[in-house]
Amino acid sequence: MVTARPYIWPAAFLAAATLAVFGIRSAMHHAPAAPAKQPASYVNARPAAKYYEVRAGDTLAGVADRTGISATRLLELNPKLAPTALFLGQRIRLR
Repeated sequence: MVTARPYIWPAAFLAAATLAVFGIRSAMHHAPAAPAKQPASYVNARPAAKYYEVRAGDTLAGVADRTGISATRLLELNPKLAPTALFLGQRIRLR
């Protein structure tokens, strides 16, 4: 019959050593409080332009539904856009 008695002291030692290492590491690597963030500058608050590339079968109404932007707004953003003649690969500005 095999007993666990020869393994108790090595296991206890390893557990104590592991706890000591974790305690020392957490004390050494205690991160200082993060500095307060300053408010964002609103000098350049204009969002970057975003585009949609026309795929086969797309219509202006379909693009509007897919992107969540009204067809009227798409025409405002794209004054040269012909709503009845979209071409494959054509880029439509979304914002």
